[in-house]
Amino acid sequence: MQDIATLGPIAESTDRLISTVTTLTDDQVGGPTLVPPWTRGHVLTHVARAADSLCRLLTWARTGVETPQYASMDARAAEIEAGAARSVAELAADVADSAARFEEAVRALPDAAWRAEVRMRTGELRTPASIVPTRLRELEVHHADLALGYTFADVPPAAARWIIDDLIAAQRRRDGVPALRIAATDTDLTHELGSGGPLIRGPQAVLLAWLTGRSTGTGLTATGADAVPPAPYWI
Repeated sequence: MQDIATLGPIAESTDRLISTVTTLTDDQVGGPTLVPPWTRGHVLTHVARAADSLCRLLTWARTGVETPQYASMDARAAEIEAGAARSVAELAADVADSAARFEEAVRALPDAAWRAEVRMRTGELRTPASIVPTRLRELEVHHADLALGYTFADVPPAAARWIIDDLIAAQRRRDGVPALRIAATDTDLTHELGSGGPLIRGPQAVLLAWLTGRSTGTGLTATGADAVPPAPYWI
């Protein structure tokens, strides 16, 4: 069976998120986030529905029957909107239940399915081996998005490193991405997109916030540019 060690960090990340959610009051569900106009209810509903969307991709890999991640982007938006105003208890239960469905779908994959390519909503072809860890990205980035005290500095370094590595790998597969170099000042993380681009340096957590569009680059320095540029579109 394919190594499923990533499920451990994913479960831990899910538990941390649910612990934060349970500190909310129902009145705070409609509060602001790092990704306006979404409220906390929108973010949490998205986290749950994103887990279900990955289950559909894993079903595709397991059965060979094309099962799109989402029926359409309009349907995706409608699902998120429909769940955004629920109570804290309902939101927490949805996150937990969808996480359980995701883990069950991962554990149900036979060996051959781990090598099957399926298409994500972005058009990118991936196998389950690279799809499963994307759940860490959803959980950690959106946990910080809630603006409830959990910041990018709280993301476990190993998870932050994987997310950055994955984002850069995706950028390399795209056309028109500007040349860029990044280097963390507190870990050995370095990456280069293209050649001759500016060098952006700073703590790994700050780089993660910038690369995911949650920061304009405060706390980073740029060499070869007048200022830290906007990060490439990440997803």
